[in-house]
Amino acid sequence: MAETSTEDRTEAATPRRIEKAREEGQVARSRELSTFIMLLAGIGGLWSLGGHLYDRLGGIVERGLLFDRAQLFDTALMLSTLASLASSALLALVPFFALMLLAAIAAPTLLGGLVITLGALKPRFSRLNPVSGLGRLFSLQVPVELAKAVAKAALIGTVLYLYLKAHVGQLLGLPKLPPHQALATLLALTAKSCATCVAALIVVVGIDTPYQLWTYAKNLRMSKEEVRQEHKNADGDPHVKARIRRLQQARARRRMMSKVPKADVVVTNPSHFAVALSYRRDKDGAPRVIAKGADAVALRIREIAAEHQLPILQAPPLARALYFNVDLDRQIPGELYTVVAEVVAWAIRLKRVAEHGGLVPPTPVNLNVPEGMDQPGRSRTRTEDPTPP
Repeated sequence: MAETSTEDRTEAATPRRIEKAREEGQVARSRELSTFIMLLAGIGGLWSLGGHLYDRLGGIVERGLLFDRAQLFDTALMLSTLASLASSALLALVPFFALMLLAAIAAPTLLGGLVITLGALKPRFSRLNPVSGLGRLFSLQVPVELAKAVAKAALIGTVLYLYLKAHVGQLLGLPKLPPHQALATLLALTAKSCATCVAALIVVVGIDTPYQLWTYAKNLRMSKEEVRQEHKNADGDPHVKARIRRLQQARARRRMMSKVPKADVVVTNPSHFAVALSYRRDKDGAPRVIAKGADAVALRIREIAAEHQLPILQAPPLARALYFNVDLDRQIPGELYTVVAEVVAWAIRLKRVAEHGGLVPPTPVNLNVPEGMDQPGRSRTRTEDPTPP
């Protein structure tokens, strides 16, 4: 499959595309922001921990310069002393190292968040393609990075020059000060100059961070075809969905047909619609529609009703009203109480006659169905009928 060209990628990345990129380790990152955070943490750590480090490391240096005559002739004692001094120095630097480690972890997560994935470690042989390598070498990214490096160097150099120019008097006066005072002044000037340079990097960060976010969004853009394909995959293949829907409808029909033998009466159109009604005095407040269908489904309902010798009433307006206005396993609406009660009463008397004998009750005719209820356009609670595949 041909790779989509950059010109065709005009659509913003979908949430699924962004999630997939994160799984592969592709997130927005700004080296300038990470560098700024690291430098800021380093200078802040030295500034706040300077006194502690000076005392601890000064004491270690002092201990290292003091030794007795026995150490000159005992190599094991010299190595033991050196190991003790090294461990003391490392312990003294642990708070500073912990601060830098925290900054190194937190800095990259400010833009893209924390991402833990092995996707970035997977080999990508496409990167070995010399044509792609040349394309990256002559891409817009190379002059942009070069311009950033030159601008950053020029900015820091200018800020450092202006700072030193403003404090040249103090620098020239250092030889005239006592050693301790001169050293303290030099360290203070050095720390302040570093802090000034780091502060100047805010300009670089303010430009690079939006640019990296824009570049990240641009690289994740998708073509219209890719968006359509992703939506298709997310929603599922229409053919598969249609087959699943047909299977669900078939199961629903089988469940519905299994209830027809329990009906008290089946009302028909006579051929286009069929509705099976059931009424249980101890459970139902009103008759309930337990099966309904049109055309082939209606024919099957009538066949089952005939097999089980259920009363079948041809009442087209009532059959249409029940079909259009009552969902499966729902009780009939109040507008149909009177007419349905007459039909159910007829069916119950007809069953008693079949079981115990007697006069056959007259078939209900001219049933008073409310006007408009037998029209599909006036349906209130109609549900889709499970039509045959």
